Amino acid sequence: MAFPKLFNFFQDDKLFQEVLSRFQRALAKVLAIGMVIVIIAATIQFISVIVVEVSPASSPLIGQELERVLADVLGLLITIEVLENITAYLKDHKIQVELVLATAITAMARKIIVLPADVSSKPLLVASLGVGTLALCASYWLIKHYRNPIKA
Repeated sequence: MAFPKLFNFFQDDKLFQEVLSRFQRALAKVLAIGMVIVIIAATIQFISVIVVEVSPASSPLIGQELERVLADVLGLLITIEVLENITAYLKDHKIQVELVLATAITAMARKIIVLPADVSSKPLLVASLGVGTLALCASYWLIKHYRNPIKA
C-alpha cells in the first residue's frame, strides 16, 4: 500500500516541489546553525590570539603576527558573509549573487594578504590571483551596473 503513495508523490509535481522546498529550508537552517558555531569558535580563537599577541611580554604586532591577525579577521568576516548568504537564501529563496561575489572578493583579498614572503618565486600564482581578483571585481561591477543602470 505504501508503494502507490510513493508513486503519487513522484507524479504530483506540486507535492514534490513542496517537499524539496522544505528540505532546502531545513538544510539551510542546519547550515546556518553550523556557521554560527563556527563563528563562535573562530571568535574565541581570534580573541585568544589577540590576547597572546598584544600581551606585554610579546613583541608588537609586526610581520607574521600582524599577517596572522589580519588573516583571522578576514576569515571571520568571510564566515559571517557565508552565514549572511545562507540567511538571505532563507528569506528570499534566491541566491544573492552580489553577496556571493563580495564574499569571494574578500576571500581572494585574504589569500593575497597572507601570501608567503617567497611568493616572488611563483609568478604564475601571483598572476592567477591577480586575474581572479580582476574577474571577480569585474563581475561584481557588471552585476551592480546591470541592476542599477545609469539613466540617460
